[in-house]
Amino acid sequence: MSACTEIERFAAFLRSLKNRSGLSYEALAAKSGIAGSTLHRYCRGTSVPQDYGSVHRLAKVCGAAPDELRNLHRLWALADASRTRENGERETGRPETGEDGAGALGEVAGGAEEPAVGPELAQEPEPMPVPVLEPELAQRPVRARGRFLRHRFRNAVLATAVLTIGVSAWALSAQQPSSGSGNGSTGGPTDGRLLFSPACRSVVAMGQQDACVEEVQRLLHTKGADIGVDSSFGPQTLRRVTAFQVFVGLPPNGVVGDSTKKALYESHVRMTVWSPAKVRQHIRAVFTEAPDEAVAIADCQSFLDPLHILPNTNGTRNWGLFQISDARLRELGGTPRQALDPEWNIKAAHRLWSSARDFHDWPHCERAVKDSPISAVNPGGGSRGRIPGGRHPQ
Repeated sequence: MSACTEIERFAAFLRSLKNRSGLSYEALAAKSGIAGSTLHRYCRGTSVPQDYGSVHRLAKVCGAAPDELRNLHRLWALADASRTRENGERETGRPETGEDGAGALGEVAGGAEEPAVGPELAQEPEPMPVPVLEPELAQRPVRARGRFLRHRFRNAVLATAVLTIGVSAWALSAQQPSSGSGNGSTGGPTDGRLLFSPACRSVVAMGQQDACVEEVQRLLHTKGADIGVDSSFGPQTLRRVTAFQVFVGLPPNGVVGDSTKKALYESHVRMTVWSPAKVRQHIRAVFTEAPDEAVAIADCQSFLDPLHILPNTNGTRNWGLFQISDARLRELGGTPRQALDPEWNIKAAHRLWSSARDFHDWPHCERAVKDSPISAVNPGGGSRGRIPGGRHPQ
């Protein structure tokens, strides 16, 4: 699918939310903190936001329902991936249309490009030369020459058929997995592990909807992950897969390849995390100077989900309760595994807060908290107007 189609779908959905709200661009700008001209570009499809936080704020101002927010996140991820792919093709000189690239947040695509047809190849092929009969054949009677040619033609057809059958048989045998490999499995395709069977792709990734995704979700759920088993590889599955890869020490690329499949079946890691009530309690215990504001910031950043992971368009990520960026992790001497530990994440956020005794590291959420009275914070359920995806200085 072309980049324009993905971006146009995203823009059309934004326009539908804007039109339904009945608010002008000026009113939306005042409520969302996004410039009116920028909002106009988003709704026209001439620009795609680089972070989902601004998209979420705009949708909340327009009164989007939870299902609409999930759909909007998917459309934004696809549009952003298309924009990134289109920019990369322009930089490398690849054609901008006619070839599907990688998926939204990590799907692998393969296949070689077809060479462009140049002027010399576009010309009509030269006619086949008329064969010259051998002298002795030319001297034979016409009927004899006919029998000779039919005999030679029949032999050629038979040889071609035998060759075709042989090549087809070789190709089919080459596609069958060997009894010991099982598409990357150590136990073969008959060991009952669906992800290693021929029914599943070599990589299960974002945007996929099938029984293989359901198997990934089921395995994550058995390890304690809070995840719905709906057969759809969306943003929540992406976050849980990435967190699992961090826990087992694999590269956190968010796609389920052979190493991740093997770990899903064989690892004994547990992904059970703190409840929202325990998270709020611990944040207040650490942020004694501004407990309600700190809870509201964390709720805005991650919905109080210790395993919340948000990818950025530049390849970096934000991690955990307070969405600590890769750059901040390096400054704090931490790792993604530590950032997914709620206790470490809260203390690290407090260190960042203590540098200036404010929440400037979370500008989008800080503005949301300031615009809403602290009385809007519900100790039992977090703050109103959640806005995930605040970006940190890189």
